[in-house]
Amino acid sequence: MPNSSRARRGLLAAALTLALPALALAASPDKGTAAFESVDPMIGTGGDGHTFPGATVPFGMIQLSPDTAMPDVKHAYKWAAGYQYGDKSILGFSHTHFSGSGHSDLGDVLVMPIAGDVRLDPGSPDQPGSGYRSRFDHASEKAQAGYYAVTLADYDVRAELTAGRRVGWHRYTFPKGKPAHLLLDLRPSIYDYDGKVLWSSLRVRTDGTVTGGRTTRGWAPGRQLYFAMRFSQPMVSRLLKNREKDVAYKGFSGPGNRADDTDGMSGRALEGVFDFGNLDRPLVVKVAISSVSEDNAIANLDADGAGFDFDARRAEARQAWEKTLSVVDLQAPAPDRKTFYTALYHAMLSPTLSMDVDGRYRGPDNQVHQAKGFDFYSTWSLWDVYRAQQPLMTLLEPDKSNDFVSSLIAAREASPFGILPVWAYQGMETWCMIGYHAVPVIADAYMKGIRGYDAGKALQAMVASATYGPYGGLGDYMKLGYVPIDRQPEAASKTVEYAFDDWSLAQMAKAMGKDDVAATFMKRAGNWKNSFDTKTGFLRARKSDGSYREPFDPSSAAYGSDYTEGNAWQYSWYVPQDVAGLIDALGGPDAFVKKLDEVFDAKVDPKSFAHVEDITGLIGWYAHGNEPSHHVAYLYDYAGQPWKTQERLTGIMKSQYAPTPTGLVGNDDLGQMSAWYIFTALGFYPVAPGSNQYVIGRPFVEKATLNLANGKRFTVSADHLDAKHPYVGKVTLDGKPLDRVFLRHEEIVAGGELHFSMQATPARDWATGADAMPYSMSRQP
Repeated sequence: MPNSSRARRGLLAAALTLALPALALAASPDKGTAAFESVDPMIGTGGDGHTFPGATVPFGMIQLSPDTAMPDVKHAYKWAAGYQYGDKSILGFSHTHFSGSGHSDLGDVLVMPIAGDVRLDPGSPDQPGSGYRSRFDHASEKAQAGYYAVTLADYDVRAELTAGRRVGWHRYTFPKGKPAHLLLDLRPSIYDYDGKVLWSSLRVRTDGTVTGGRTTRGWAPGRQLYFAMRFSQPMVSRLLKNREKDVAYKGFSGPGNRADDTDGMSGRALEGVFDFGNLDRPLVVKVAISSVSEDNAIANLDADGAGFDFDARRAEARQAWEKTLSVVDLQAPAPDRKTFYTALYHAMLSPTLSMDVDGRYRGPDNQVHQAKGFDFYSTWSLWDVYRAQQPLMTLLEPDKSNDFVSSLIAAREASPFGILPVWAYQGMETWCMIGYHAVPVIADAYMKGIRGYDAGKALQAMVASATYGPYGGLGDYMKLGYVPIDRQPEAASKTVEYAFDDWSLAQMAKAMGKDDVAATFMKRAGNWKNSFDTKTGFLRARKSDGSYREPFDPSSAAYGSDYTEGNAWQYSWYVPQDVAGLIDALGGPDAFVKKLDEVFDAKVDPKSFAHVEDITGLIGWYAHGNEPSHHVAYLYDYAGQPWKTQERLTGIMKSQYAPTPTGLVGNDDLGQMSAWYIFTALGFYPVAPGSNQYVIGRPFVEKATLNLANGKRFTVSADHLDAKHPYVGKVTLDGKPLDRVFLRHEEIVAGGELHFSMQATPARDWATGADAMPYSMSRQP
């Protein structure tokens, strides 16, 4: 999960809520209603979860949410989503946010409703009244999927937000007797409040539509974002101001104005104040965005933002979430339902729609392109989401997966370097993190029969990415069979992550009948051995002369070291394509299990990782707050001791997730932490995406039914599921005994029932034979 440090190298109460019409939010008889009512968007908004509480729809282009701070880039980690639950004031409401990222940016088109006097600077959170920000109380907040509301205490303004796919909707109820204003500040971004706007423009058009845009040098340099904004009440006056030069233009709006009554400004520090006088009804504001142009933002607003019926739009957002969340019917206690459905909600926020109504989008070359036959999505934290979030989408949202793969291919075709995205958003590349993990995303989809795209172009893009020598030491990797540490930082991690990506590429190539390509990359998939030191039993970085770097301390972790956000204890298990080979390298199953136990049972002071923000959620050396550890608890299955996987998963689920604002121990990373929870709660996990296998752990819900896109239903059920029965005694699939620790994808999509019988003691004779083990390339090439 990328963070600010990594960027430097890779570069009042709920009762106050306005009553909605009874029909608009009447309880739906649909099964999605119960799921919707279980979602709590406040989970993860405190600590290091980095989620936002605001309004959005599934995979929507708009993420309209409150921002409590936009600090400078050196201190932005805690506010990567713009909001921290512990803060006491709100700066305003902006329209774009990452969900759970370890890095900051976005926060575009910040608006703040103001009653009374207007201040043009945000002021200090420690000095109430020093600026336009306002204090608030959590008791006044209401957060639901697709809706957020809060009372701004300093203005006595009730703010409500909802969203559509491309339009953000605001409703502000102002106190009587005070003039109503809306402030628009184009200066701040979550990346850095001041100094990152290269250029911006702001214009009031003849019909009262406010348009503008800006170019920023944030995480993705040169990113362009445009907007169009309309109001349900006419402006009585307006003020546009360039704070950089302290120049202002005043204009007036209303009946009798000339047809050419427009005003506009450009510069790097623009603000607008729009005045509405004393209002006797709420002000509704609607905003559309575009990465292409102001005209396209207007077109998005015209197409997706008709009228000013806020309640209807809120009801539509709710309906969208009810439909999406109804993919799983869950039987579990209320706290577990809250955690589960919020995790499902978070897993279905990204990637985000990044295309206008006319099909145009901006690509990594910063040029405008036209999508044909698919919707273009971006916001790709690929180092994270290829592990579980994208595999979850192949299972629950296969149609979306087609668009996701098509989007990755289209991004590659527009790339100046001819390779797939690494960490991209709004079409733009950041080059953050390591690996070419778009490859396993595509391969996993293809292997599962999701093929609504040009597979030939997909494979071509995958090979191009895997052979682009200038990227991350790939030239040396192809020549030496490993990435040398004297030429590339984090070389040990790069070697093993490249090897997994290569293996996934080989699987797709083989399935396509491209045997020569498959053979090449299958051989490369074994490169993990070239950086695994059998003498010490750890993955280590080697130099270009073949020697291991000395001195070696497996507990050492630092940014830019031999490993990516981790140490040898955490990264030495990253061989998901060949766990059997790793078992052999460590001296066999008993030695393998002994070392795994050392990982979880070690006495580790969390303070020892204070300098590495992402190593959180420690259980011994195991760090659940960061992705490289996510598959590790499942590895006991490969060594014939599945009861130990069950023990470790019980500990992780108990300590690492809670239905509270601080209920995520680390960055949710665009849904990866949440997807891990969903899979694990169901009882299985995709250790090696591309293998079409899910490794069985143990269930944490009494009953869950997946309502699949093909019309089939797959149910997971368990008896004796309580704290006194943490172990799996036996498993049946469609009533027949299942004596293996993996489940095939085709068995799930065919529908049926996976049933667990839980017991108090380990079942040491269940699924321990050689045929019971999941896939490993050295045993099942």
